[in-house]
Amino acid sequence: MEKKKKIGLALGSGGPRGLSHIGVIKVLEENGIKPDIIAGSSIGALIGGAYIVLNSIEEVEKISLSTDMKTVLGILFDPTIKLGLIKGEKVTNFFQEKFGNPKIEELRTPFFPVATDFSTGKPVVFKTGRFIETIRASISIPFIFQPVAYRKKLLVDGGLSMQVPVEPLKEAGADVIIAVNLSENACNKEDYFANGLVRSPFGIYKLTVNAIGILEINLARENCRDADVVISPDVRNVGWDNFWKPKRVIEAGERAMKNAIPKLKKILET
Repeated sequence: MEKKKKIGLALGSGGPRGLSHIGVIKVLEENGIKPDIIAGSSIGALIGGAYIVLNSIEEVEKISLSTDMKTVLGILFDPTIKLGLIKGEKVTNFFQEKFGNPKIEELRTPFFPVATDFSTGKPVVFKTGRFIETIRASISIPFIFQPVAYRKKLLVDGGLSMQVPVEPLKEAGADVIIAVNLSENACNKEDYFANGLVRSPFGIYKLTVNAIGILEINLARENCRDADVVISPDVRNVGWDNFWKPKRVIEAGERAMKNAIPKLKKILET
């Protein structure tokens, strides 16, 4: 009897663009494909972890669709001036209420959230620890959130060192790796000359944002080199307000995954 292939799912970093991970997982489940291992950076860690803890992507989607602007702004209004704008206590309390705080090594599916060691720039792949603490570290966007002190390290957002965490899945023995890259189709391809942005005071802001986006794209491409299937949802023009207007972002993930299903099934069948 042929051995079943172990499927790994790498969920990438990308702020509100990461709501498309919900759509990706929905389509996988609709096609009878269930990941055996999940790794996530930043929003990818949050969505992947919530999916495992709740054992239902429908429940994760329900939480997303029912979270309104007042709730989002309420949990983010937690000001501090110590190494970030947001303390993060209200965020962790919200996660605790929704997901509890199990040990990640005891979850039903192996789960590897990724953060970044601020001193060395190297990724920190959690294999043990409490769910809330590991997720809080993984989503700690510099300047926005206070970093997390962990075992004499200062941890920040996982996307800084590993945009798409394919490597932990390889190390865990995944036979087939699906990677969700939220950076590839995130930047707007603007004509700076035609729009007059080169001469506009807003031009430098736009150029700076896209320059950071280019760095993310190249890191994500490098991370995805060893993936068998790479999903790149169209998440252009997705802003922070999509945290309380998630529907179109989730649908972007669904479309991208549906397009890749034939290729994935062929790999799984060979």
